[in-house]
Amino acid sequence: MNDDSTNTGLPAVVDRATWQAELDALRVREKAHTRAGDAIAAARRRLPMVEVDSTIPLIGPHGPVTLLDAFEGRRQLIAYFHMWHTGHPAAEQCEGCTFYNGQVRELSYLHSRDVTYATFCQGPYEESVRYRDFMGWDVPWYSVRDSADRLLPGRQVGMFHLVCYLRDGDRVFETYWTNGRGVEAMDYSYALMDLTAYGRQETWEDSPAGRPQKWDAATGDTIRTDGRPTAQWSRLRSGSSDDLSTSGDRAHDRTES
Repeated sequence: MNDDSTNTGLPAVVDRATWQAELDALRVREKAHTRAGDAIAAARRRLPMVEVDSTIPLIGPHGPVTLLDAFEGRRQLIAYFHMWHTGHPAAEQCEGCTFYNGQVRELSYLHSRDVTYATFCQGPYEESVRYRDFMGWDVPWYSVRDSADRLLPGRQVGMFHLVCYLRDGDRVFETYWTNGRGVEAMDYSYALMDLTAYGRQETWEDSPAGRPQKWDAATGDTIRTDGRPTAQWSRLRSGSSDDLSTSGDRAHDRTES
């Protein structure tokens, strides 16, 4: 990964004043982009909403609960609909969901704004929660295997989705949803890569000739390494088990608050 044997694809070398002038010109565009994003967010806050049955059942650590329960008493809920391949080993689980869902770690800032974050996994609870534990995630985890079609009307069940809900008493409303690259809102890795000279190093990017672009987003290899979602390797090296089997008496060793 760290091949420094060639200068192919290096940016031009200039004096600092020339470099700063180029950066200042780019900064104007960056600020315009930020303001455009603020305007889009303002429009998003003005969207109407649609009511959702608050009693739609989910499966949590203690059995059946409702969509309303998933709010944990807060006014808002952000739910990530995690794709799942039932009966498949950890190495074959969705690399995209592993990439995005695994980057949502510190929840206290969301909680301070009266927002709960939870994963709505589209697989069985006992099998899929073992994956959460293997990955070392602490987010609230629910199975929506039997209710995804009610939670995602008109959308492709089995795809990843990011959905925002608002609670008014015991009534629940859906205010926004996105999928595809819209879920990059959950990510910091790509956002940081976008600041670098080589970017994401993916084949679709508009990069100068000679820059490394070995990753093909169409294959999923951008976030897989040696046949597994990339983040799994550090868990295996630390001794975590990737056994998702629910046979026997083995129980996951984490609890949810």
